[in-house]
Amino acid sequence: MEKRDLFEQIINSAIEIFLSYDDDKRILMMNESARKELMYTDNDIGTSVSRLFQNEDMSEITYDGIIRQMMIYRSNQTCFRAQVKAIKTDSQISPYVLMIRNISDQYALEKAAEIARKETEATAKVKTEFVANVTHELRTPVNGILGNTNILLENEADPKKIGLLNTISKSCGAMNELINGILDFSKLDAGKFTLENRKFNFRNMIDYVKSTHMPKITEKGLKFFVTISPDIPEFVIGDELRISQILNNLLSNACKFTNVGKISLEALMTAQEKNRIELFFIVLDTGIGIAKSDEDKLFKSFSQVDASVSRKYGGTGLGLNISKQLVDLMGGHITVDSELNKGTMFSFSIWVETPEEETAEVKLPVDNNYAKNIHEALGADDEIEKAYIYGSEENRKELDEHMSKLILCLEMENWEKAENFSNSIKQLTIQAPKDIKVAALRMKMAVQKADYDRSVDEYNRLKELCEL
Repeated sequence: MEKRDLFEQIINSAIEIFLSYDDDKRILMMNESARKELMYTDNDIGTSVSRLFQNEDMSEITYDGIIRQMMIYRSNQTCFRAQVKAIKTDSQISPYVLMIRNISDQYALEKAAEIARKETEATAKVKTEFVANVTHELRTPVNGILGNTNILLENEADPKKIGLLNTISKSCGAMNELINGILDFSKLDAGKFTLENRKFNFRNMIDYVKSTHMPKITEKGLKFFVTISPDIPEFVIGDELRISQILNNLLSNACKFTNVGKISLEALMTAQEKNRIELFFIVLDTGIGIAKSDEDKLFKSFSQVDASVSRKYGGTGLGLNISKQLVDLMGGHITVDSELNKGTMFSFSIWVETPEEETAEVKLPVDNNYAKNIHEALGADDEIEKAYIYGSEENRKELDEHMSKLILCLEMENWEKAENFSNSIKQLTIQAPKDIKVAALRMKMAVQKADYDRSVDEYNRLKELCEL
């Protein structure tokens, strides 16, 4: 078979339209797809290829292999949208070749999908705005009921009526929380939510959060521990209300799902970039826990692990979704680590700024009283201070000693002492590089959960990083 015959056989078998033409733009050859799609016959051989483009300028076609979208006209003057590619060959038989693919069906589908997407977005926007307006309007009657109930409570002496009025008051409070949650969700969903960053006292905020949840937690007979790392500045710049909201959501869930044991909240600083610092929070409980297979449901809208949770404990499942979106807005991330019937640990990071007067590199304030409690072997204050300087001989000695005591506690499963030693180790590595600080934190978190295997793994990892 001659080369020309082989070439024509291949071209005729192609799905795309192939045409070749000469310097005068006269059609020299076409394949079967061209004949069928363009309705051309042998009589069209020798006619100008320009008739394919009609209103479009053929000078736009270049021979650089770039694919262009153009309108192609058939012999009956109907047209279709196509991808067009032109090449120049070294062959005298076919100096120029046009390859054309009809994409009119694909284009129509894309346009229909785009129209559907815009309609969906418009519908979602209307729905979101409607929900936001309704929830906003619901506040007025609920607050009216709550206000009048409180007035009646002030003037009521009958214990039975007081009980009923307190029930109404609590119900209104729950309704307000639900309304606020839906309103926040609708704002976030509509992209209309903005953070209000202001200077505030960080420890005062934590104290307020603590005082808010302490009555409910202690009422259930649970222990409540709150720890703030000393290297966090007194004042920071961020959205105090929304940071509190995240903590309130996590602590409310911890209290709701914990009947025996403890709840703890810890805040520490994990990174600093000029006047920006990364704050890391941990909320740990010993509650009902969550199966690993269900953890991905937690941060989805209106989602809970199963229907029985909603029936038994209440809630819409919005709190964690809102918290995640707020954390994302603050440049951080939120994670969950849980085990069924053994408790849950939520951790999240956010970025805040430090005021101008506190933009210098944060120095660790040494609490000598605290240091004396955890470093019984040391006597002089200057030695205590040196023990906090990561890499110093005193620091290395203390770390080695505490790590040795910690592993003994782990082997004996004395979790209370192990937690004390892990906390001390975290304090001793507070000036260490970030990877070591994170490793110490992860180890402490594993110890808090009384997870032997993970605690030992994190212990070995930290020991390797510290080269002990």
